[in-house]
Amino acid sequence: MTHADALPWTSARMRDGARIAYRLTRGSGRRRFALVHSLAMDGTFWDRTAALLGDDADILVFDCRGHGRSDKPAGPYTVGQFADDLAELFTSVGWDKAVVAGASMGGCVSLAFAAAHPGKVAGLGLVDTTAWYGAAAPQQWEERAQKGLQEGLAALVPFQVSRWVTEGFREANRALIDAAVATFLANDPAAYVETCRMLGAADLRAALPGFAWPTRILVGEEDYATPVAMAEAMRDAIPGARLRIIPGARHLTPLECPEVIAGELRELADAAA
Repeated sequence: MTHADALPWTSARMRDGARIAYRLTRGSGRRRFALVHSLAMDGTFWDRTAALLGDDADILVFDCRGHGRSDKPAGPYTVGQFADDLAELFTSVGWDKAVVAGASMGGCVSLAFAAAHPGKVAGLGLVDTTAWYGAAAPQQWEERAQKGLQEGLAALVPFQVSRWVTEGFREANRALIDAAVATFLANDPAAYVETCRMLGAADLRAALPGFAWPTRILVGEEDYATPVAMAEAMRDAIPGARLRIIPGARHLTPLECPEVIAGELRELADAAA
């Protein structure tokens, strides 16, 4: 699928008045995907993967509230709120259900979506993510948020980039990483703080045993942000979930190995059909 198949970015107004930016790419409609980006990125995060999903795919990407082209209302934010935004976007584009997949923060949102809107889920893709960051998460996320607020987001870039992808990939794909850094730096600091707090508070573990659709979990072997153990915990809690550990990859596998992610998502859509 090429970008020529994509409709222009537009937006929909949510029930609370916030406008959420989205882009719908239309294929033949045999497969349908809703893709949720990671923290401090935007919907273009999925471009490399979306281009490989095939010309039979309809693909919805969006900028989560507080990110990109979407409104950045005052917090607090919750993963349930982000999930409800996606449910309203389904209504805006006339979708009843889709394969829902998210990376990192987007995975938490996808879990919240599945918990709150199970009838809208055909299949679930959980990429480089977790249902719970752990008991120390509120403090750890608050520390990161305050560093970005007080020292500027640029102070976080070395830490972020080292986690996103491997050194070899970074050296071979400087333009791609530079673009991701530019997206990161363009974030509104206050919205970034609220989103960090949201992730620190997120705990979707109780919902997992009730999930009843095909689920694929993917994680980079060298993911330091949401390590393999977190992926294994989700696999063990979600009935029938399948886990794939991607050798030599880190935290943002849709950037580092989009062909692997796209292949898994296509198979997931087939299993969900």
